[in-house]
Amino acid sequence: MRTYLGAFILLAVIVVAGWWQWQRTQQPSLVMLTGRVGGEKMGFLQDPAVQSVLRQRYGIALNVQRYGSVEMVTDNPTGQQFLWPASDVDLEYYRDRGGQLVQAHNIFHSPIVVYSWDIVVEALIQNGMVEQRDKSYYITDLPRLIDMVEVRKSWADVGLIQLYGTIKIISTDPAKSNSGNSFAGLLSNLFNDGDTVSAASAALMDQVAAIFSRMGFLEHSSGVLWDKFISQGTGAYPLIVGYENQLIEYSVDNPEVLDLLRQKVRILYPQPTVWSSHPLIALDDNGKRLIEALQDAEIQQLAWERHGFRSGLMGAQNDPHVHRVIGLPESIDAVMPLPPVAVMAQLLSTLGGSVR
Repeated sequence: MRTYLGAFILLAVIVVAGWWQWQRTQQPSLVMLTGRVGGEKMGFLQDPAVQSVLRQRYGIALNVQRYGSVEMVTDNPTGQQFLWPASDVDLEYYRDRGGQLVQAHNIFHSPIVVYSWDIVVEALIQNGMVEQRDKSYYITDLPRLIDMVEVRKSWADVGLIQLYGTIKIISTDPAKSNSGNSFAGLLSNLFNDGDTVSAASAALMDQVAAIFSRMGFLEHSSGVLWDKFISQGTGAYPLIVGYENQLIEYSVDNPEVLDLLRQKVRILYPQPTVWSSHPLIALDDNGKRLIEALQDAEIQQLAWERHGFRSGLMGAQNDPHVHRVIGLPESIDAVMPLPPVAVMAQLLSTLGGSVR
């Protein structure tokens, strides 16, 4: 009996050891990739579920640094294997300055939105600048809202006597961060009678610069601006520019404050808005591996359901009903293109940056 038992144990040990060795051969060899990433995607890349798929299925681990999207494509990329900004314009900035790359691909998308608070949005509705349709909020008269910023109307002028100072929409620094850069492009189109700017005049550039000059100190990252919006509230940040995914990701990460978010925070979709397309720029062949990995269907699903990024895969569905936050439309229909990169570079120079 003991002989049989010993043989059985030995056989079990051999089977387990063989299975473990086979498993090792099935997994790709692990490579550590170093890159710079826009702050709005840090939560996604730090998600243990995303890291597990990258590691187990593709043999990829990541060492990433938060960087403003414009900043990363204009700084020297020495030592980096990939850059992941938040706009096709950033990719064109990189190409125009002679940046070398192996491949670039849009991984997913997020529209530029404006975040606000319940009392502010109610006042904007009463003054005819915002409409609510199917639980979503749309800035339907953005020119009028921007005009109120230009002529320094106060919050009291729209019935918000409890808020101090003049009406402002706070953005990130357009010389460092894509959300600010995209908002600058949207403003330039707005000042061009709503048409995409093909050749910007000095007067138009000055109009855009005047809006930014009234914002005060500008954060380098949309993630930092979002954190301040949430922590400091209505009085400090009545209106900010951000990405749609930020509210979704925050609600998933902080379910204990979901009821408060649903009551107080509002996401406003400018009509029209602009897309932020998040192209990953591979600087070597290992960076190219990451492009392939991030198109994995499970990763794309995690990107939408846990981080609010709309899929970049053809035909993929982004069902807003999987989220518990209110006001997400099924599709983003009123969209206009940003001006061409030559105009955006000129705008960036006017606003204090430069494409070197």
